[in-house]
Order: sequence, then structure tokens, then C-alpha cells
Amino acid sequence: MKLWLKWMILGVLSLVFGGFVLAHPVAASIAVTTLAGILFMVSGGFQAFVALDEHTTRGKVLSLALAVLLMLLGGSLAFNPLQGMISLALVVTILFAANGLMRLVLSWQMRETPFFWPMLISGAFSVLLAGFIAANFFEVAPQLLGILLGIELLFNGVGLIVLALFIRRHGEAILTKLKNKTGG
Repeated sequence: MKLWLKWMILGVLSLVFGGFVLAHPVAASIAVTTLAGILFMVSGGFQAFVALDEHTTRGKVLSLALAVLLMLLGGSLAFNPLQGMISLALVVTILFAANGLMRLVLSWQMRETPFFWPMLISGAFSVLLAGFIAANFFEVAPQLLGILLGIELLFNGVGLIVLALFIRRHGEAILTKLKNKTGG
């Protein structure tokens, strides 16, 4: 199978799954929360394993404390996904607000450049989005993670399809150029 076709299939699958996730955002939010919990627990297990190899008592204690925290956080998310989903939605809302405020401050520092308006507008949109989520938190929170995942999958799918078309059209020329540069 040609390389471009593999990327095209992956892009189409990403679009399909993105549409599925957007059609079922609450279920996707629960799945994301549960998966995050499992990954935190696995990470905690690895951290505990690393702690055994620490040479100082302080390093061992800190590594084990981090391992316990990761496992507790992971267990909380994995075994209480509805509560974890609300917590993660709150964190995402805070991150949107902080990121937007940071861009607003940066835009003010760029006011003499052509980048002022794009930075100002993007910062304002992030702050407004965070405000909208906060104002409607209990209606939006159960769906938020699923909606964000669905949007990411759609954008990822479009990007992969564009990459596939680019490789299909220009792939041979790029490979030839690379071979000539490396002498291969």
C-alpha cells in the first residue's frame, strides 16, 4: 500500500471517529476521563518502580510520594469518572481563561506590530469561551471534554488528508531531493 494512501485512510478514520465523538460527547468525556485515570495509575506505577532505584532517602521519599499521588489521582478519575469529568472540565476552563489572559497581555505588548489584532482577538475569544463555560458550567461540563476531543479528531483528520494529498502529489520529488542531499 502506498504511503499517501495510509495517511489518507488514517485521516478518514480520524474524521469518522471525530463525528462519532461529537455525536456522543458525554460518553466520550467519560471515556477520556477513565483513560486519563488509567494512564495516571500506570504512570504512578512506573514512578514507584523508579523510586526503588533512587540512591538518596530524600529522592526515594519524593518519588514514592509522587507515585502515590499519581495513583490516587488516577484511581479517582478511573473509578469516579463523572466526578473526574467535572474536575477536568474545570481545569480546562481555567486553562482557557489563563491562556486567553496571557495572550491579551502579550497583545498589548505587541500593539505597534501587525500581530497585535490577531493576538488580541484570539485572547479575547479564549477569555469569552472560558466565561461562557463558567456561566453554563453544569450544562456544558459533562460534554466539554468530548466536544474538545471530537473537534481535535476532525482537525487531525483534515490535516492528515491534506498531508496524504501533498505526499501523493509531491512525494516522489521530496524523496528524490532527500536522496540527492544524503548521497543515497
